[in-house]
Amino acid sequence: MTAEVRPLARPEGADAPPVIEVQGVRYAYGDIEALRGIDLTVPRGTFFALLGPNGAGKSTLVGLLSTLLPLQTGAARVAGFDVRRQSAQVRRELGLVFQEPSLDERLTVLENLDFHGRIYGLPARERARRAAHVLDVVELADWQNATARILSRGMKRRLEIARGVMHGPALLMLDEPTTGLDVQSRRAVWTYLGQLRRETGVSLLLTTHQIEEAEGADLVAILDRGEVLAFGPPAELRERHGGTVVTLRGPGPALRARLERQYTGQVEGAGDELRLRVPDAGALLADLAPELGSLRGLSVQTPSLEDVFLDLTGRALREDRPGPHEATLAFARGGGEHTR
Repeated sequence: MTAEVRPLARPEGADAPPVIEVQGVRYAYGDIEALRGIDLTVPRGTFFALLGPNGAGKSTLVGLLSTLLPLQTGAARVAGFDVRRQSAQVRRELGLVFQEPSLDERLTVLENLDFHGRIYGLPARERARRAAHVLDVVELADWQNATARILSRGMKRRLEIARGVMHGPALLMLDEPTTGLDVQSRRAVWTYLGQLRRETGVSLLLTTHQIEEAEGADLVAILDRGEVLAFGPPAELRERHGGTVVTLRGPGPALRARLERQYTGQVEGAGDELRLRVPDAGALLADLAPELGSLRGLSVQTPSLEDVFLDLTGRALREDRPGPHEATLAFARGGGEHTR
């Protein structure tokens, strides 16, 4: 029996269910509670970044969404399908790109895509059409008859992206997709992902340690110790949690003393330089207007998403926690069958 074939381009109506819905999800490995009541709703077509330090629970949450881990408490849906009761439908809605290469290097570029399409029940003509489209997007059409083994690392990653959207998923999960790539290759990967997202309507879920890659996301969740510390657009998180840093050079003793009293806990620095982290730099500068002429210099630095991340999770380095909570996501050859 041939599976239903959906077009690559998937227009989303106003009534389409969110691509990710998580309500009250908890998960424990014995006495270790990896997730402590997660609530998230991500609309269709969204680029969603999941950030957190080692051991925060990111892999556990992704494992639950991809049905590789059983749901213990709470509810979760992907593209409207319940991960507990409709796992087969959830898996059809997912494409995965892993940190480590997962291609069959004995096959050609085209054969890798064709094999993936066969697993999902796509007819031969549809497999050929979709393969031609995605290879054109990731600029590998001229390499379709080359064995995957001879491709560069960046080309392999582009092929994995093409394979991930070959069957028309609603959600493409990206686990550290640019690790080990040079600057040009990283930029190319995000260019291709942007084009695929525009052309197919696919949603993106990114987990990464390169926080600057999440700056372009529509929504960001910062996870730590199994809890969501912040959730929203990057600009909103920067404004809400980051605080603008105003640096004063050459403040006199009187000005320094006044600022330390007036902005308790927000003043850093010693010697000739003073730094203030404030939510509204304009208000501070207006307050400082009479003294600005006495300063040797002044600079204003807007916060980055990394600043927000560090302020929320702490700046101390954490080691990986041992144990089974770092679920390994894998597809069988060609990326179609989940394994653990």
